[in-house]
Parts: sequence; C-alpha cells; structure tokens
Amino acid sequence: MMRIDRGLTIPDDEILIRFEAASRGPGGQNVNKLATRAVLRFDLGSSPSLSEFQRDRLRTRLAARLTGEGILQLRSDEHRTQLANRRAVLARFSQLLTDALRPVKARRSTRPTAASRTRRLESKRRRSATKQRRGGRDTGED
Repeated sequence: MMRIDRGLTIPDDEILIRFEAASRGPGGQNVNKLATRAVLRFDLGSSPSLSEFQRDRLRTRLAARLTGEGILQLRSDEHRTQLANRRAVLARFSQLLTDALRPVKARRSTRPTAASRTRRLESKRRRSATKQRRGGRDTGED
C-alpha cells in the first residue's frame, strides 16, 4: 500500500513497475547490460482507489503527462540499481499526486496602496507634461 495523503492510499497492485535496459546516467558499460531504468505506470481511469473528484482533478492537472489512454507513466534512471530507481520513481509518483491533489489557494484581491496610486498619478502627469512640450508651435498665421 502506498499512502499519498490522509485521504488517499493506493494498493501496490494498481501500480505497475517494470525495468528496462539502455538507461542513461551513472554506471558506465553496466548501463548497457543491465535493466536498471524503472518505469512506473498507473491507470487513472480504472483505479478504484480514486474518487471521481480526485480522478477529474488528476486528469486536468496531469494532462500533459498522461498517455492517450489516460495512463500516467514515470521513469527513473538516475541511479545504478533497480532498487534505488524503484524508490526514486515511487517517491516522484507520490509527490506528483500529492501536488496535483492539493487545492489551489484562492487569490485574495487587494487594493493599490495610497503611495502606489500617488506614484502612478505623478508618472502620468510627468508623461503628459512631456507630450505637451512636444506640441507644434503656433505661429499665429492663418
């Protein structure tokens, strides 16, 4: 069981982790011979652990990371061993879901301060005066 937050726990059988060869990162020739890259797949659409609200929120917030079938796929190949890459990809998965499910903080509207209004009006006056000075000279001839 993987605990994401107080309201969400995902069973291990819903998370598929496989290992691939040809990872990048440290290991020299070893990376060409051993399958150390961890690839995590999680099907958002068919997960019974998620409520409909959580599923919709994850779909919208993680849309760029989902495949066409709605599967979240993460990779980790930053370590030399399968175990370390497995831990890294699970930690990233947990953090990603936690961040995506966190409610958006509502913006509280504020009013401009008196000083900022004064500065803005003074700037407008200076700009207006500059443009007034540029005006064409009236010679009085018609």
